[in-house]
Amino acid sequence: MGAQKHVLNEPSTLVVDSLKGLVALNPFIHLDEAQRVIYRPQSGTHRVALLSGGGSGHEPAHAAFVGPGLLDAAVCGNIFASPNVAQVRRGIELVTAQDKGALVVVMNYTGDALHFGLAAETFRSAGRGEVRVLMVGDDVAVGKKQGSIVGRRGLAGTILVYKIASALSDKGADLDKVEAVAKYACTRLGTLGIGLDHCHVPGTTAGESHLSAGELELGMGIHNEPGTSKLPLGTASDLVGNMLGKIVDTTDADRGFVPFKHDGKDEVVLLVNDLGAVSELEMSGITNEAVSWLQKKNITVRRVFAGTYMTSLNMPGFSLTLLLLPRDGDAYSSQDILSLLDAPASAPGWRWTSGQEPGKLGAKVQEAVAHKGKEVDLAPADSTEFLAAITRACKALIEAEPELTKQDQIAGDGDAGLTLEAGAKGVLKAISEGKMSGKNVIEDIKVISEVCDEDMGGTSGALYSIFFAGLGTSLRDQANSGAKSTTPEVWSKAAAEALTVLYKYTRARPPSRTLVDPLEAFVASLPSKGLSASADDAHAAADKTKELVAKAGRGAYVNQEELKKREVPDPGAWGIWRVVDGLRGYEA
Repeated sequence: MGAQKHVLNEPSTLVVDSLKGLVALNPFIHLDEAQRVIYRPQSGTHRVALLSGGGSGHEPAHAAFVGPGLLDAAVCGNIFASPNVAQVRRGIELVTAQDKGALVVVMNYTGDALHFGLAAETFRSAGRGEVRVLMVGDDVAVGKKQGSIVGRRGLAGTILVYKIASALSDKGADLDKVEAVAKYACTRLGTLGIGLDHCHVPGTTAGESHLSAGELELGMGIHNEPGTSKLPLGTASDLVGNMLGKIVDTTDADRGFVPFKHDGKDEVVLLVNDLGAVSELEMSGITNEAVSWLQKKNITVRRVFAGTYMTSLNMPGFSLTLLLLPRDGDAYSSQDILSLLDAPASAPGWRWTSGQEPGKLGAKVQEAVAHKGKEVDLAPADSTEFLAAITRACKALIEAEPELTKQDQIAGDGDAGLTLEAGAKGVLKAISEGKMSGKNVIEDIKVISEVCDEDMGGTSGALYSIFFAGLGTSLRDQANSGAKSTTPEVWSKAAAEALTVLYKYTRARPPSRTLVDPLEAFVASLPSKGLSASADDAHAAADKTKELVAKAGRGAYVNQEELKKREVPDPGAWGIWRVVDGLRGYEA
């Protein structure tokens, strides 16, 4: 990949600048700038609220789909990183009527599952209304066996799900019915994407393409992760036929996700989606090939949607989505679903549609009130060294950013280095501003957990935040049981209990080619070996990930053999090693 140029002020302000431009374009929507929520002000007519969101970089999804007949709110994270819990909760608060509730429709990624799920749970537990979260997984690139833990990724088919759900909400349906139709649509979706190259995340060093001029990657996601296989570029006709053939295939039990009958009575809705850098000229040609292929296979195309719906920044690629319509005897009729898709909708990102078969034209932000728990003190054994160790760990992560970014450009979506760097800088800022005193480890660990959630975002931010929250809980419990200061035994017990808490929210277990590999190695060694030797064990576990098959995280979707050949460790695991190396006395 050559040098990348972008038109922006600063990478750090790009998301908010973009959202402000969206509000300037559409005066019927509002922006809660502090929490990066685009929303429609509530009117006198209450309905089941529809919310979506996730990492930025997929424009027009999701913010540009806020409008009548579509979303009530979209919550926007950093580029390719999930928004945090506070952002999601604010979005729910802004648009949810207590008597009707809300349905949150998001793509199936770990960070979104954690943050949107926790926000919905806390909103519901406060008695403020019923909120349900639906994770959409429409990707057919990865088989059921390889994706058994993480499930199918959410791709462009998500747009069709919330269009259907929103239209039914407009008809006055209750939450049960809105959720039911959305779930039904999810079971009948299949999406497959291709990329001619990777996109470039503003603010990062451009990586080198590992595709030749005549190659493409099949099974590309929307976070810059590699595809599942490489193919010759070939013609549009051959490529489209290959992609659709995989979506409609029912002969392979491991990859047959959509229940096509292939009896001449299958009816579909086709969505042709530009991933960011395919010309309109090419997109129309791709659409023509897709419709022609389906008609030749005796699959009736009832509706066609084509254009830019869900991108991966500036990726040169596209995805194809099929929504299999109901048969006689199903809970819904074909016309039921089509009428919901055809219902009027108005938002900047919503493309023109014919409503016919092919060829037939026809406010002020409220400050959150903090509720403090019971005050408990637990002093570090050495206050100066405690803060110095944290500072070393943060500096080690910051210096490792280029290394981690390069690893993640090969094994993931390219944002690992910047994500961990953001968390490290946030902790250093908290120390410099006096938010961490070094005198009460319980309060200082709480600050680190909050920084990880707010400044890092994404899956890494959630995992780090949960671990440190568990660490703080254990330290608090030990203080309540009589501990007066931290000792190696106190830290070892807290680390073990924090790992147990983390395992409540992730299915990843060693060996999994994720950050839990070195983390568990470190925690397990700590009681008997001490800090320095345990850091060596973490290093060995992180280095071992070069040889492992990814069982969780975005690496689970990547071509495993190609990953092994390139001998790159998991960037998340390598980040853990850099942290513990810094704690024990890393020197640049």
